[in-house]
Amino acid sequence: MRKSLILLPLLFCATPALAQAASPPPPQLTDRAMADRLANAVQTVSDALLDMRVGGLKAAAEGREATPAEKRMTVRDIARRDDPDFERKFHQQIAEARPMVRQSMKALNDALPVVMQDLQHAKQSLDRAIANMPDPTYPKR
Repeated sequence: MRKSLILLPLLFCATPALAQAASPPPPQLTDRAMADRLANAVQTVSDALLDMRVGGLKAAAEGREATPAEKRMTVRDIARRDDPDFERKFHQQIAEARPMVRQSMKALNDALPVVMQDLQHAKQSLDRAIANMPDPTYPKR
């Protein structure tokens, strides 16, 4: 059921691409280095989000002007306040996610041919249903 809900919007896309024979996955999806680059990108984005200044927002939510120290306060500062070892643990969690990213990419590669075949069958079913629809311009009796 869940798979059909996810794939249903894809059926309304242009279907000529689905008519092509299933091809092997792009090399980017099978490359271990790609998983590492993806994990590095997550690391970089995470660092950028941790460096976001939120002190002014915090003061505004409290209904007052931000002090100069608050204007420099970042998400990283707030997280460190609750856990002094936050940054090390955070980077360690991202590093530990690398094997999971590789495994997910492998699972995607393994599932892709079956998904493409299912989409092909869905396209054929839609083509049959459309062919059997009555012509709206046909005169009524």
